[in-house]
Amino acid sequence: MPYLSSSGSSRRGGDGRLTAALDPHDQGPQDACGVFGVWAPGEEVAKLTYFGLYALQHRGQESAGIAVSNGRQILVYKDMGLVSQVFDETTLASLRGHVAVGHCRYSTTGASTWENAQPTFRPTVDGSIALGHNGNLINTHALARMVEELPGPDDELDLHTRPVETSTNDTGLVTALLAHHPDTTLEQRALEVLPLLRGAFCFVWMNENTLYAARDPQGIRPLVLGRLDRGWVVASEDAALATIGASVVREVEPGEMLVIDEQGLRSHRFAEPARKGCVFEYVYLARPDATISGRSVHESRVEMGRQLAREFPVEADLVIPVPESGTPAAAGYAEESGIPFGQGFVKNAYVGRTFIQPSQTLRQLGIRLKLNALDHMIRGKRIVVVDDSIVRGNTQRAQVRMLREAGAREVHVRISSPPVKWPCFYGIDFATRAELIANGLTPEEIAASVGADTLGYISLEGMVDSTQQAPESLCQACFTGEYPIALPDASMLGKHLLEATLASPALGRELPVLNNP
Repeated sequence: MPYLSSSGSSRRGGDGRLTAALDPHDQGPQDACGVFGVWAPGEEVAKLTYFGLYALQHRGQESAGIAVSNGRQILVYKDMGLVSQVFDETTLASLRGHVAVGHCRYSTTGASTWENAQPTFRPTVDGSIALGHNGNLINTHALARMVEELPGPDDELDLHTRPVETSTNDTGLVTALLAHHPDTTLEQRALEVLPLLRGAFCFVWMNENTLYAARDPQGIRPLVLGRLDRGWVVASEDAALATIGASVVREVEPGEMLVIDEQGLRSHRFAEPARKGCVFEYVYLARPDATISGRSVHESRVEMGRQLAREFPVEADLVIPVPESGTPAAAGYAEESGIPFGQGFVKNAYVGRTFIQPSQTLRQLGIRLKLNALDHMIRGKRIVVVDDSIVRGNTQRAQVRMLREAGAREVHVRISSPPVKWPCFYGIDFATRAELIANGLTPEEIAASVGADTLGYISLEGMVDSTQQAPESLCQACFTGEYPIALPDASMLGKHLLEATLASPALGRELPVLNNP
């Protein structure tokens, strides 16, 4: 059975819908995805991948999947929902082998559907491929045309199974291009395909015996290489390596492809590096215990808070974070300002997801699924509340209202990133540009809109300095509008581009499936 699917299973998984925000209709910036790969004969690679994905859950919470090979065939299991909802002991026990890739997804190209969950899978007469992707490609339209121009399915393995519905994401296109290598190896085919891709990508993929990993020439998203006693690991963040007891070897370099098999590890350079790491990884996306380009993410966020206090001081009685993303910056603000640090909000630890959508009436009543204010800490005090970013402003408006209702005398909002004014095309799903509150209003007007006494955003220079990275090595497009990889015409961009513009037969024949009983 080459492909397992929980679609059709009686065990309930997730629904792939995030409603964890204070206002469920005001999602903040959503991460791209988390990828994980392991080559380790003699180890329980499915369980290693499960725990690796658990550590990367913050990067994608819509769907999760694991592919495992025993040297003869690849089994893939995926479903909508959190890692803990998709997998159980029975499922993981059925995924036996020596090489595995895993993925947790937030959709940036293609709808949030089971068909678009990853790893993608493609069988051919030369062997199967399973692939996971973190990032977002900007030449998806061109890649779709390349796939359409490939020869027909004569060289694909006929599994005599029903075809799955069409997948509509950039990952499926890359998988199709890699799978077509009738006169060469998969390794050589990858070196031909990777230079054709534009945008942000960290790939982990596998055939029956080999693990592969590649990172785009700009290195926009992080990818690290680790070592086990009996194998190798690649993951989006080094925190995932620590979780499974792997040691960090190094980052996968921009423009590098790794190949890991019984002969060891090989490295290929498929493009010259032009580093442009995403600065928002330091602000929000990565786990605080991650290290990116040699810099601690937690220390970067603490320093952003210190810088905020220097740039926007205020007389106040208490500094509080919006948990959890605002906590390091709030600690830095309190340290630099001398204002006491305290807990002003209590977060519901179990509200990562809910299957129940609050009605309009409940939303108007201010349903508080995520946060409650600690009245005795807030009442009568001048409060500095620190958060990582403002997107539409609805969430901050609800937070300020909550603090006012708890008796705060003054509320001063401080944000550890500059105003977000531009969409990201490299793997972060912000609101549309028209919805970004900073596009139409000044900071003073935004403060009035959310009900704060004052509002201060960290400067672009202060944020970048806090990362200890050279400014020219960071992508800052969501703040500046200066995109390091030239964008195609707007008509060739968009999360639902493939659903809207393509009905490709090449896409439709992608994925034979056997449903899990």
